[in-house]
Amino acid sequence: KIARESRIRDSRAIFDRAAAREAFTDAIADARESEYRRAVLEVTRGLYQAGMAEIRRRHEAGAPGRRSAVERSWLIDGLLAALFEVITGRLYRVSNPTDAEHLAIAATGGYGRGELAPHSDIDLLFLYPYRRTGWHERVIEFFVYTLWDLGLKVGHAVRSHDEALKLAREDLTIRTALLDLRAIAGETDLVTTLERDFRRKLVRRTGRAFVEEKLAERDARHARMGDTRYVVEPNLKEGKGGLRDLHTLYWITDYLYGARRPREMIEAGILEPGEARAFERAEAFFWTVRVTLHFMLDRAEERLTFDVQPELARRLGYRERAGLKGVERFMKHYFLTAKTVGDLTRILCAVLEERNQKSRLGQALGRLAPRRSVQGFRIEGRRLTFRSEGEPADEPRRMIEIFAAAQDSGLDIHPQALRLIARNLRLIDRRLREDEKANAAFLEVLMARDHPEINLRRMNEAGVLGRFVPDFGRIVAQMQYDMYHHYTVDEHTIRAIGLLAAIERGDLEEDHPLSTEVIHKVKLRRSLYLGVFLHDIAKGRGGDHSELGERIARKLGPRLGLAPAETDLAAWLVRHHLLMSMTAFQRDLSDPQTIEDFAEQVSSPERLRQLLVLTVADIRAVGPGVWNSWKAQLLRELFWRAEERLIAGHAHAGRQERVAARKRALAPILEDWPAAMRERLIEGFTDAYWIAEDDRSLAANARLLRQLYEELDRRPGETAGPLIELREDPAARVFEVSVVAPDRPGLFARLTAAFALAGVSIVGARIHTSRDRIAVDNFRVAFPDSTPNDRRGRTKMLEDAIRRMLCDDAPPPVKELQRRERSAIPARRRVFKVEPVVLIDDQASRRATVIEINATDRPGLLHDLAAALAGLGLDIRSAHVSTYGERAVDVFYVTETDGRKVAGRTREEEITRTLLAAAAGRRTRPAREGGAKARSSP
Repeated sequence: KIARESRIRDSRAIFDRAAAREAFTDAIADARESEYRRAVLEVTRGLYQAGMAEIRRRHEAGAPGRRSAVERSWLIDGLLAALFEVITGRLYRVSNPTDAEHLAIAATGGYGRGELAPHSDIDLLFLYPYRRTGWHERVIEFFVYTLWDLGLKVGHAVRSHDEALKLAREDLTIRTALLDLRAIAGETDLVTTLERDFRRKLVRRTGRAFVEEKLAERDARHARMGDTRYVVEPNLKEGKGGLRDLHTLYWITDYLYGARRPREMIEAGILEPGEARAFERAEAFFWTVRVTLHFMLDRAEERLTFDVQPELARRLGYRERAGLKGVERFMKHYFLTAKTVGDLTRILCAVLEERNQKSRLGQALGRLAPRRSVQGFRIEGRRLTFRSEGEPADEPRRMIEIFAAAQDSGLDIHPQALRLIARNLRLIDRRLREDEKANAAFLEVLMARDHPEINLRRMNEAGVLGRFVPDFGRIVAQMQYDMYHHYTVDEHTIRAIGLLAAIERGDLEEDHPLSTEVIHKVKLRRSLYLGVFLHDIAKGRGGDHSELGERIARKLGPRLGLAPAETDLAAWLVRHHLLMSMTAFQRDLSDPQTIEDFAEQVSSPERLRQLLVLTVADIRAVGPGVWNSWKAQLLRELFWRAEERLIAGHAHAGRQERVAARKRALAPILEDWPAAMRERLIEGFTDAYWIAEDDRSLAANARLLRQLYEELDRRPGETAGPLIELREDPAARVFEVSVVAPDRPGLFARLTAAFALAGVSIVGARIHTSRDRIAVDNFRVAFPDSTPNDRRGRTKMLEDAIRRMLCDDAPPPVKELQRRERSAIPARRRVFKVEPVVLIDDQASRRATVIEINATDRPGLLHDLAAALAGLGLDIRSAHVSTYGERAVDVFYVTETDGRKVAGRTREEEITRTLLAAAAGRRTRPAREGGAKARSSP
């Protein structure tokens, strides 16, 4: 009795029905009829706001999310009941109602289950006996408009008993909503009758069809959301492994067995007690996250975007620990919970299939089906399972071998087998990890040519992979908190293995012709696959993950049966898996020193071939849109030049051959040129220009140069240009921009200002100056968050901005740049901050000093850095722009104005100080005309 009275007092603090009835009565007592709606609305608003304030207070004091959702549902119940009572009892009261003038309000969907997140929709069914009257219309209109005016999101349907059943028979969504039907107010007998008839006439007869349709609906939803639960900005409601998947399990078990809660699923023999507890823990976690997110943003939001994750983690109590940020620990918990939901889904499917097989029809079909096996595993419905329930415990190695059998046969693994594995995971211990046959079975999966990612992912989902390779277990569900990586570390690794196998099969020959050719020249294939599998194995441990990963490779290689040479190569690949991409994207490949240093580190053609293929698979596995033809071209160029250096011992001969080949390829375009003009182009640029540019860019530059030469010849001594050409590269989703103009001080800084003003993101830049002082600059740019129609308008804006900046002597409009920069950075990106770092290397090039700046990427960054270099009196010989999500790495090859390298500690400190200020957005004054040239030299 004491506990009951306490619960009543607790509930009344949220909503007191007696007090609400009295407040409505007082509000309309003295009001005129025209003022009823306003008076009722004010009372409703006050009651709702007071109730929500109390629910929020309790949640922020530590109440679980699901409790808050139940409390909001209870608040809405009371509010709707009181509102219905005042509308039908006072405002639209009927003294002698006809048989038709009856009405009930029922909750459906999540509200019907009695769970409502703080800003979730309220789904209502207005139910009348058989005929809708004007009285129904008036009552429902007053009711719904009051809720809308209150700011609530209300989804409502108005139906008779027969209409509701008819529509439920035809529509899966309506049928699902009626599963959670619950009476709120009015003639509740109408709701009870509908619920009884729905269960008796519809549910009992359509169970199998409902399950099939519901699972198909789930699969379609997963496909829309990316079909993986390991995306780093997941949707906690609709995403794979999210709250909606738990609801799907509810609906299926309720529809088939009337089991609505985990404890009822135990009684129905669907879940075991441990599985039911996992269900409840997953549900509790999701509800706490969802409710916290709604309260935090004060709106309905289901997506865990980067900008909300840190604050959510803080509010939920996740602190930094063991080298992991609090936000990374929170997201790891999320992904592990999503994985649990996947496990529960498989268990449910296994139970359903088993019960279907025990039906008379299933038994008959089973007798007709041939009993076959693969490697000692039984086949049931084209899926592999164990010979008996005790097999995994008696022979733990079979828990590894079943995945190898699935890989060999192309068959799926039965959910019941996965359930048995889950029960026996503890038996995957040190002794099994040292088992030679178990390791051989694992290698069969890892190094299969035919889609190894499928069974690796199955092993990971089942928990086997993390137990068999404990170091891999440490990266399961490990998020990389940045805007570059799209997936968790384990999912990224499995995707990389899948891409590696696809390259080997030749499936990606069109995208990666060189890798497809090179992979078949690889001698130590097992080293390559192990290197890819382990390249990120030490992420999240603190320190250099490449060095830590190398140590893991040296231990795991012998365990898996690799020879010392194979292990050594795999370890080297892990240690240097970023070497090729960093060199290709951040260094000048036309500089002989770059190639010499890279080739010296690689040291053998076999390493070079394996490193190329690993690099391609790694970049492609980061996520959609990361790979592009620009990166492909740079990697190919680096590979060819390094291969020449490693095989021939020097690259000079190959360099001259490539220069000559590029000039020959351009010859058809130059056929009708005047001889003097043709000579001016061919001899006007150094080898670096011909090596750095591809045939397409060389042709575009030639077209522009001819126009410029002709204009200069017509008007000697006068200013000409700039000439601009934009070309779309649909495959890379970027535009190539070529600009040709007479050289002038600060030209590169002005160009970068133009791109910033146009809201364009620079993803690559190659700048050159001919011997007769003609500037030729080629950029690759992207238009963030734009549609094809937008891009057409923005290309015109970009051309106008370039002309404005190059034809006007006024300094760049700093305030406009700052304003555009602030508006161009979305909230989810602002949360990331990269501490600026400036690295000055005097040994990386024989002809220039290399300056590398790491900083937070933003629209005006490159302009700020270029302007700072101009102000420092430095001549930019080449620029290399790379972005990795929120992190920009901009590299400049510079000299002093007299062509010498930068020298002296004092000068380097001045450069570092100035560039750090520029990277942080503290803009320096633009270079004065006649000062430093801030662009390339011949």
